[in-house]
Amino acid sequence: MKKRGVIVVLVMLSALSMSLFARPQTADSGTIRLAYISNTLANPWCLAVKAGFEDACKELGVQALTIDPQYRLEKQISDLENVINNNYSGFTLLPIDENATFDLFEAAKAKGIATASVAQPQKNANLVYTLDEYEYGLAIGGQAGNWIRDNLGGRAKVALITQDNVEAVIARGNGVRDGILKVCPNVQIVSRQAGDIPEKGQQIIESVLQAHPDLNVVVATNDSGGIGGYRAMVAGGKIGNNRAVFSGDATAEALACMQESNGIYRGTVDLDPYKAGYDSAQILYRYVTQGIPAQQEVIYMKPFAVPREDLASGKYQPKN
Repeated sequence: MKKRGVIVVLVMLSALSMSLFARPQTADSGTIRLAYISNTLANPWCLAVKAGFEDACKELGVQALTIDPQYRLEKQISDLENVINNNYSGFTLLPIDENATFDLFEAAKAKGIATASVAQPQKNANLVYTLDEYEYGLAIGGQAGNWIRDNLGGRAKVALITQDNVEAVIARGNGVRDGILKVCPNVQIVSRQAGDIPEKGQQIIESVLQAHPDLNVVVATNDSGGIGGYRAMVAGGKIGNNRAVFSGDATAEALACMQESNGIYRGTVDLDPYKAGYDSAQILYRYVTQGIPAQQEVIYMKPFAVPREDLASGKYQPKN
């Protein structure tokens, strides 16, 4: 009896050792398919997410698909349905309206598909790679406010180009407004309109300049709208030491504008969208190969200001 008992104990210890140190089962990388469904690839920020996502998939040896819904909610829903019906291993979505895609995320999770959202949160995703919209706006507005204080004595006429057409991003516009007024309470905000692509941003500022030709500063919640505002200011001859454009995203296009000699594009804010795309693909791969965690994983991007001086001196080095 004692000998049998010893054998049983040894078998149990051996099994325990295997459970502690055995590597988890992994899927063949070549059979894993990951998708990035953007909201619009007309936005350079979203293109940077795409680049990071695709680079990570290439490194991992998995198949990657990128889809551009062109900011059409119906198309994004249809694209997401196709990804789910085609049994992709996982996907990252930049949601236009999280309420409209909620049930599709539930359907994907029921099928064992790993789910993620980037930038705007999808509250029922396995991974939410997001940002505090208001905090992001404060960083953009604070940089603009500091410049107005230091260069214009705290007084200026300011136009805001926002993304108030996207409910989740309204808070960013509020943060921009509050960030400016916290530093410079005497600033006059003469306009706040939604325009998150260059063409719309340019149209907005062209219109504002007709009513306020003495407009000093344009502040946009993203670089895409800010680039449009910058084009309108330059085309209207609104340049010089008392003019400025600020925005957020640190896209290659905005950084190029900031490098123009004697330009008025004076600052942006970086969230490193390339890293967001890269990390989300890496985490989806982990979910597929090691199992989806029971608890939702939330990662916050941290905004930091990029003034023109830091770009010119090389102190800031673009990552995408």
